[in-house]
Amino acid sequence: MWKTIPLLAALLAVAACASPQAATPAAATQTSSLQHNAESLQAKLRRTPQDAAAWAQLGATHVELARVTFDPQHYSRAERALTESLRLKPEGNGEAFIGRGALANARHDFAAARDWGERAAAALPDSPAAQGVLVDALTQLGDDAGASVALQRMLDLRPGVASFTRAAYHFELHGRLDDARGALERALESASSPEEAEFCRFQLDELKGRTDEEALETYRGLVAKAPSPEYLVKYGRALEKARRPQEARAQYDLALRQLRALGGDDLTAALIAADHGDPAEALRFAEKEWAKRQSVFTADAMAWALHVNKRSAEALPYSDRAVAFGWRDPEVLRHRAAILGSLR
Repeated sequence: MWKTIPLLAALLAVAACASPQAATPAAATQTSSLQHNAESLQAKLRRTPQDAAAWAQLGATHVELARVTFDPQHYSRAERALTESLRLKPEGNGEAFIGRGALANARHDFAAARDWGERAAAALPDSPAAQGVLVDALTQLGDDAGASVALQRMLDLRPGVASFTRAAYHFELHGRLDDARGALERALESASSPEEAEFCRFQLDELKGRTDEEALETYRGLVAKAPSPEYLVKYGRALEKARRPQEARAQYDLALRQLRALGGDDLTAALIAADHGDPAEALRFAEKEWAKRQSVFTADAMAWALHVNKRSAEALPYSDRAVAFGWRDPEVLRHRAAILGSLR
């Protein structure tokens, strides 16, 4: 695995000699910049409403604003702008195809994201952003080989923060944590803004691990600035370890409300329901997501949902699939240990 990425291997070798859809404290600065960009594009489009490229740029900006603010209104604004761009230029509109792919990934419609990414790559074969859309979609769809090919192409085109952080995630899913850290170090060296640098440092800390107290403080600060479902769940887990179950429950409830507002994420909802809600509901959520994508993520959700419904024998093949590439996420390993323990 990964012998097909000589560029990355060489860069990681240099890093070794020298020394993984998230909010960080720098998100406020990024939000301000994105809002300014959106306003500038809107002013431009009032003067030149037939500018398909500007509509595509506006759509992409709203996708990014949704990512950093968790405001679902930006999704509808992005869709309107991208639809207008494609109305004006329906063929060969690579930037709009990329925007639609990014929007579909953000909404967890990964099959559509793959299709838009393929159209984008055909229109703009030298676009690393098009390959990024494909990497994200194919990873979530469980197409490991396809994701590897797209990532290789992205690294060849532009070995920077966007490609190195994706490489790190791919390595992590394959249990190659030293390589993942090396890729993040290269991403940090490539960072061209304080926001990018902070993001890379945050991901490095995530990979290295935190003490329970550090995790509690980190996620408390993050959810106060931008309450993403992912970090609300992690804050909830940190609160549980600190023996503060009522506060933890509040974070899980807020995460579920955010998921509904953002268009739904049955995978996260399944895991929350399995641990803190209705086991039958957890299985319904997991089965719904599994029908759409058979990735290591959904395999773990299916395994855990089946286990909490006292169907551990059925859960084991899904658990095997979740770790087949080498993924060793602590929660996944906790789920697997419980499943194996119940079968002894």
